Amino acid sequence: MRADRLVSLVLLLRRRGRLTADALARELEVSTRTVLRDIDALSAAGVPVYAERGRHGGFALLPGFRTELTGLNHDEALALLTTGRAFGLGPALASAMRKVADALPETQVATAERFLVEPETDLLSRRPVIDEVDPATMAGVRRAVLSGRRLRIHYAAAGQEPRWRTVDPIGLVTVRDRGYLLATRAGADRTYRLSRVLAAEPLDEPAERPAEVDLARTWRQRCAAFLADGHVTARVRVRPARREDLLGTAVAVRAEEPEDDGWLRFEVTYQDAWHAEWALWQLGTDAEALAPPSLRTALRDRATAIATRYADPTQRCSE
Repeated sequence: MRADRLVSLVLLLRRRGRLTADALARELEVSTRTVLRDIDALSAAGVPVYAERGRHGGFALLPGFRTELTGLNHDEALALLTTGRAFGLGPALASAMRKVADALPETQVATAERFLVEPETDLLSRRPVIDEVDPATMAGVRRAVLSGRRLRIHYAAAGQEPRWRTVDPIGLVTVRDRGYLLATRAGADRTYRLSRVLAAEPLDEPAERPAEVDLARTWRQRCAAFLADGHVTARVRVRPARREDLLGTAVAVRAEEPEDDGWLRFEVTYQDAWHAEWALWQLGTDAEALAPPSLRTALRDRATAIATRYADPTQRCSE
């Protein structure tokens, strides 16, 4: 761990130039005292780092000190430098990106700065809230998946009290900023949302799973089984301002695209027909169900019943 931090420290100084101990501490998520000890260790190892005193002082490297990286073409480097985060590997990714950026020619790094991937806001609405997973929990899940060991998870299923389960992990999938663990339990297929895993303990016994897996095909099969299990898929138009309200009631989002009039079109899944009717009724005239026809009929009948009830606004007042 310390060796990785020392490398990250050197690369930060390479990329940023002079940095104070406080700035380095914030970047590396350690204390200022730890940074000062690391600087001493680097100096003792022969790394040309030196301190500048004064108001604009800090730590810097002698010019010309850099690492080497070969074998990456321009598109490969660009793909690495614009990659996203997944499965709790954000800190490791940040460290890796510093190493890649330090070893690449300045022209390739400058090119990557022209790309912004998945910002927090877009032109129509804010992004959905990203599922948060405890780093220690995510690390336990990740270790079990990679090592092929059974996994004990403390899982809070929707509407249920958390309880412990022992599963055989198959793989990890991330979709629309949501992470899922694909596993089997007592031989039956199971899919667990990572944000609902409260704790994870890899076990010593090996997982019962195939030696090789086509994760993309497995995910497609589970999605198809999920949709066939009494769920209702609807096509819906919604005003951008109500996007989050729509997504908050859906079980799954299958597709999203903007329309020419500024509205958004979705393909979403609900638990059943009643759930779909209830969810879209909450949005009033800010949403329109396009399909299936039975959903449009149910919403029309409900609206007609309400309109009939209130057709004479003076009726109740006169009683």
